[in-house]
Amino acid sequence: MNKKLKIVKKGQDDGNILYWLSLTYRERMLELERIRKQVNHFKYGTRQEFQRVYRIIKRT
Repeated sequence: MNKKLKIVKKGQDDGNILYWLSLTYRERMLELERIRKQVNHFKYGTRQEFQRVYRIIKRT
């Protein structure tokens, strides 16, 4: 398999913005949700836990 690597300066890669602009609003949201799930799976693995909630009460 031949991999190609193209180095471009920041802001000169129009392919990325054209891709996102070609999607509908719904497709963008679905894609962002898929990316969010991938990041969470990479960062936290398969464990799903509730966040801890602490309440600070000022006593007089």
